[in-house]
Amino acid sequence: MLAAVFATPVASYLLRYGADVGYRAILIEPDPERAKSVAADGFELTDELDAAAAATADVVVTDHHRPELGLQLRDALAAGARWVGIMGNPRHEPPHVAALTELGVPAEEISKVHRPIGVNIGSHTPAEIAIATIAGLIADRNGKPGGFEF
Repeated sequence: MLAAVFATPVASYLLRYGADVGYRAILIEPDPERAKSVAADGFELTDELDAAAAATADVVVTDHHRPELGLQLRDALAAGARWVGIMGNPRHEPPHVAALTELGVPAEEISKVHRPIGVNIGSHTPAEIAIATIAGLIADRNGKPGGFEF
């Protein structure tokens, strides 16, 4: 399962491409108003990660400015998601560290959150970011380093 957290342009591409490569693609959007705006996209929509499916889930948080950021990451980590990552520029302070620390998440759990995510292809647009992310997830799932090192 590929769970994109928060309705964003990157999430739309990520879910589309994820479905194309065999993921069960779902969007986690806790805000009912935002959820309404993406319901027509045709992806499975929920407000939280299904704990029963978490062990095989790759969870990608696609907006690092949302106030629910810490809660969504905490829940993905607690559910035992296979892979958890958050988009963000590595040159900026990672907002998830403070958010998770504030919620009492231990540092060893916080360190499991991947940031940056994806293969470094110099992506800038939402579609490029989604391609890089999917490539990185496929590489990780297959035990490969990604990139051009074989």
